[in-house]
Amino acid sequence: MLHIQENISLKAYNSFGIDVKANYFAEIFSEADLQTLFENEITQLQKLLIIGGGSNVLFTQDYEGLVIKISIKGIESIANGENILVTAGAGEVWNDFVNYCVEHGFAGVENLSLIPGTVGASPIQNIGAYGVELKDVFESCTAFEIKTGKIRTFNFSDCHFGYRESTFKGELKGQYIITTVTFRLASQPNINTSYGAIETELQNRGIEKPNIADVSAAVSHIRVSKLPDPSTIGNAGSFFKNPVIEKYEFADVVAKHPDVVHYPTPDDRIKLAAGWLIEQCGWKGKVVGQTGTWKNQALVLVNHGNATGKEVYNFSAQIIDSVKSTFGVTLEREVNIL
Repeated sequence: MLHIQENISLKAYNSFGIDVKANYFAEIFSEADLQTLFENEITQLQKLLIIGGGSNVLFTQDYEGLVIKISIKGIESIANGENILVTAGAGEVWNDFVNYCVEHGFAGVENLSLIPGTVGASPIQNIGAYGVELKDVFESCTAFEIKTGKIRTFNFSDCHFGYRESTFKGELKGQYIITTVTFRLASQPNINTSYGAIETELQNRGIEKPNIADVSAAVSHIRVSKLPDPSTIGNAGSFFKNPVIEKYEFADVVAKHPDVVHYPTPDDRIKLAAGWLIEQCGWKGKVVGQTGTWKNQALVLVNHGNATGKEVYNFSAQIIDSVKSTFGVTLEREVNIL
C-alpha cells in the first residue's frame, strides 16, 4: 500500500548523513506503486526528486517537494548463447547485485564491486571503476515516463553514454524513473586486471590465474582500504570526476608537473587522477570544521559528525580553487548538489 509521508527527515536516506527534511516522501516497491503515486495530485503540485541509495547527492537545504525512493527489487537471468542477460530491479543495492552475479558465474561487473548506490542509478551515472564502465555491460533498461505514466524500454543507443553521463542526466533529465536494468554478462569471463592496483593485490594474494571472484575480492579490498564506510562516516564516495583534458592542455600540465598521474582515453584525450591532484595541493586528510577529505583518499569528502551540506559544498569549492590555481585544471563535482 503506497503511503505518502509528510515533513520527513532525509538523514537516513543520503549517505552523507546530512540532516534535512522533505515536504513529502514516498517509497516505491513496484511499477504499480508509481502509477498510483502519479495519480495523486501531490505529484502535480510538488517538484520531484528521485533517489535510490542516496549515495550521489549532497543536500544543502531542506527539499521543498516530494522525494521518491525507488525500492523495486528482484533479479532474473536468461542464458543467451555465451551471454547471460540479467535483469535487476532498480532498488537492488548495487553491490548485492554484483555479488549475485559473481556467485552465479556471470562475468562483467566484478570490477565494479563495492560501488555505493542502487542498480537504477547505475545507467544514469554510467558508473565506472578499475577499467570498466556500466556502458560496457549495459543491454537495456525500462523506465516510467512521468508525463504519460507509460513504461518505455531504452536500448544502448538510446542512452547516449559518456564519462559519468547519460541521456538521463542530459536531455531527458527529470522525465523518466528507471524501474529495471538488464545487463549483458558473459559465461566465459574476459578478466580485466590492468587498471589500478588490481594486479598488485592479486600478486599479494598469490593468485596468478584469477577468476571473477578473485577480481571482485581484490577490488573490494582495495576500495575498503581507501574509502570510508558510509555507515560509520558520512560520504558519497568520489566527490569529483577525474578531469579529461585535451592533449595540448596536458602538455602544459606535464611540463610543470612531470609526475602527474594520467591515463589515455579512447577518444584520444587524457584523463587525470583527481585524487592525486587534490593530494598534491595538500588536502588529503584535512579537516575543516565538521567536514574534510578522507585520510586515505583525497577524492572523498566526509561528514565528521554534524556537517551541513553547505559546509561540505563550501569545502569542495576551496579544493576546486586550489587545484585550478596549482594545475590550471578545473575539477567538476560528480555528486549532485541540491
